[in-house]
Parts: sequence; structure tokens; C-alpha cells
Amino acid sequence: MARTKQARPIERQTSSEYVSYQSSTPRSKQRHDVAHQSNGAVSKPAQTPILTKQDAGATQLVIAVAGIYGSFLTWAYLQEKLTTTPHGPPGQTERFKYPVFLNTIQSLFAAATGALYLWFSTPKGSSVPPIIPSSRILMPLLLVALTSSLASPFGYASLAHIDYITFLLAKSCKLLPVMFLHITVFRKRYPLYKYMVVAAVTAGVAVFTLHSGKKSKGHGSGSGSAATERNSAWGLLLLGINLLFDGLTNSTQDYIFGAFQPYSGPQMMCANNLMSMAVMATYLVLSPWLVHTGIGEWLGMDIAGSAGELEDALAFMARYPGVWSDILGFAACGAIGQVFIFYTLSTFSSVLLVTVTVTRKMFTMMLSVVAFGHRLTQMQVLGVGLVFGGIGAEAAIARREKIAKEEAKKAAKALAAKAQ
Repeated sequence: MARTKQARPIERQTSSEYVSYQSSTPRSKQRHDVAHQSNGAVSKPAQTPILTKQDAGATQLVIAVAGIYGSFLTWAYLQEKLTTTPHGPPGQTERFKYPVFLNTIQSLFAAATGALYLWFSTPKGSSVPPIIPSSRILMPLLLVALTSSLASPFGYASLAHIDYITFLLAKSCKLLPVMFLHITVFRKRYPLYKYMVVAAVTAGVAVFTLHSGKKSKGHGSGSGSAATERNSAWGLLLLGINLLFDGLTNSTQDYIFGAFQPYSGPQMMCANNLMSMAVMATYLVLSPWLVHTGIGEWLGMDIAGSAGELEDALAFMARYPGVWSDILGFAACGAIGQVFIFYTLSTFSSVLLVTVTVTRKMFTMMLSVVAFGHRLTQMQVLGVGLVFGGIGAEAAIARREKIAKEEAKKAAKALAAKAQ
């Protein structure tokens, strides 16, 4: 990815693969064709031909797919390893339980990587665009930083009550909160098949959770089974809050890319991670004080120790320095994975990204089963099939719709050319 002029600047499609990829106007044009106004809006571009991404070849395709698979499969493996591996002597083991500390490091890596990517993706002879082009974009960006920073701790907290396979399966169902927010907040309506996909995915998650295989056998296990079910329900509630924040993050990002054209993916990557890092770093600095307040007790901050999460996390790393390699690897893989996602969008299209994303989630689950010895019951396999069957059907329909729209645009351009 050398610093050469691109055929088309980075353009971010709708953040969730479960939302239609329709757009009435292109979200970005050639950088030299766009005149910026002080409020972040865009004036009418000059009439010049727009180049397409037809030069992308098999080598670039392999690089894009291999980059996404390699980075995010490794990222998921390190995530499960960090959150489930016990450390210390038998009987006195402890686990890594510092999600804000972990995500602060990842945001630092991603912000630095995003800045480099923004610099390299800027055409020669053009100035690097600012990550905050106007004051009007500050509040939406801050909302994204807050929701993304709040989402992760709920997700990690849920892993104390549910297994990682359930976590992965539920995280594959981002269409539920995204559609919920678009229907209730943005008053958007969807075709019937999307509601059918939601029903299939919801049923799959329910079947998988109800047949987790953790029910105790025997007459004396009633209280233990009830406690397990309560813990699972609490874990799913925490995970539901995580997905809701994810949906709000995605919806706000979509608004930013639509309202502040031609705001690009590398700009968002750098700005979002910088602001998220600032939010989480502030929390880490204030946590020793917050932990002793009623707010800290209500939020359960005391689990990180009375010294606060930052000091307790550093003490944990001092006791087990080998964990540093997993944390740094996790942060690096997450940052590189984001770059490959934007590279795929800019070089190919969102159609390919949907396919890669769906299959990557399936491979992530398979890797978890193999690497960490998870066992799935027949009903759980059925639940997984319902989830990925629904997601796969949605991806296939979205692909057909996208191809049909592209062909219609080409036909319209051809007719316009003949008319001239």
C-alpha cells in the first residue's frame, strides 16, 4: 500500500452488513474535485470523469482477504486467550479482567496505524486531510467514542457468565440492535426478508443458549442449575447492552459519513481511536477515586481492586509479564485488521467485504472450538446453522441487490453517453 494516487478515495459504506447499501449520491469524489466549506459541507464538484476500481487484480484480492482473515482470526484467538487463561499457582489462579486498560492500548495502536494509513492513502501533491474538518463534527465523533468505549466493558463482563462460543455467536447478530435503532430512532422500514433474517438469527441464538450443555444431572443439582441459568441470563443481558452500544456506534458513524462528505475511513479510524483513547485514559486516571464512590460500587468497579483498574492492571502485568505479548499482539492485530477492511472497501466493494466478514466469523468460531476444546451439542449446531444461515441469506440478497444497482448505473451512463 504505497503512497500512490488512488483511483478513488476511501469511501465507507454502511457500517453494518445487514443494512441496505443504497445511497442516492456518491459519498466522495476525487479530492481535487471537491471544494470544502467552513462548516464541513461540500460544494458542487466540477464535471470530470470518475475513475473506477477496475484495475484491482487477483493479487490485491488475495492480499485483502488474507489480511482480514489473518489479523482478525489472530485477534479473536488472543482475545479468548487473554480473558479465559488462568494465571498463578493452583488454587490461587486469577484471570485478566481489565477491559478498559486493554482497549486503551488497542486504541493507541489503531490511532497511530490510522494516521499512517491516512498519510499513505493521500494522493501525491495533495495535503493530508484533517481528522476533524469542522467543529460541527466534534459532537458526533465524541458520541462514537463514548459508545464504542462503553460497549467493550459490557462485552468482556459477559464472558464471566457465558462461554466464548456464545459470545461469538451473539456478536454475529449485530443486525438486531442496528435494525432496532433504525426502526425506532430513524423511522426506517425494511423489506419482509430482513425481518425473517432477524427471526432466524434470534431463534438460533435462543436455541444455542438454551442447549448450552451446562445443566447438571441428578436430583440434587436443582439449585446449581438455577444459578447457572441466572448467570447465563445476566451474561446475555450484559452482551445485549454491548450490542446496543455497537448498534448506536454504527448508526452514528453512518450519519457522520453521510452528513460530512467526503469524510473518509482513515480519517474516522484515526479520529475515533484518538477520542476513544482519551475517554478511556480519563477513566483509568479517575478510577482510583471513582472506585470508592457510590457510582463505582454500582458499576462494579471494585472488581478491579481498590487501587483502580490502571494500577491493578499494571500490577497484574508485573506478576505475569508474559501477558504483555498477548496484549500487544491483540492491539496490533485489531489495528491492522481495520486497515485491511478499509483497503478492501476502497479497492473492491462492500459486496466482497460482506462475504469475507460472514465467513470470517464462521472460521473464528471453528478456531475457538479447535484451539480451546469447546464441545457443541447437536442442538447448538442447529442454533449456529440458523444464525449463519440467516446471515448468509442476507449477504446473498444484499449482493444481488448491489450488483443489480451497479448494472443499472452502468446502463444509465451508457444511455446518457449515446444521447450526447
